[in-house]
Amino acid sequence: MNLFKKTAVLLTAASMLTVNIFGYMPINLFKFPTFTASATEMVESGECGAQGDNLTWILDNEGTLTISGKGDMMNLNSFSSPWSEDDRIKKVVIKNGVTSIGERAFYLCRSLTSIIIPDSVTSIGKEAFSACTSLTSITIPDSVIHIGSGAFSHCIALTTITIPDGVTYIDEEVFVYCTSLTSITIPKSIESIGEDAFAH
Repeated sequence: MNLFKKTAVLLTAASMLTVNIFGYMPINLFKFPTFTASATEMVESGECGAQGDNLTWILDNEGTLTISGKGDMMNLNSFSSPWSEDDRIKKVVIKNGVTSIGERAFYLCRSLTSIIIPDSVTSIGKEAFSACTSLTSITIPDSVIHIGSGAFSHCIALTTITIPDGVTYIDEEVFVYCTSLTSITIPKSIESIGEDAFAH
């Protein structure tokens, strides 16, 4: 490169620096920051099986609680449940292999709107979803043959429910104070309905 060309390059660079000093910057010199969506991350985890480690749970930063393993879930209460009354939980995914949903498992999970129950589940425990006030609908698989008392009590946003064919008895207060319930499908297999099952 001759002296003239070197001088021209230096002058061009100097003029660009001068422009930048006065607050102007050519668009081709400005690099826009790149934004990437944050990955799903585990927030908490633990065990919830009737035999301890036969079932495990993971809660992620998007509010999804996933339960996996084989066998029954332990019965829970407000003192032993790791997620009872937890407003972070928005979705529950129960993996195939889990055979029961424990008593008071999701009691007072007020932000819960979605539940996936696999065909391996045969029973839903007492007050399992009681006072899940954001839950509008739930699909109970045909594998379920028992739904405990008060299982969906005080689910004030629940509008539709279909009871599977294998259930023979609707326990007491199962849907008590489900004030938005407008559609209920009851199978021919039902032999009796407990006291205040649908009371408001």
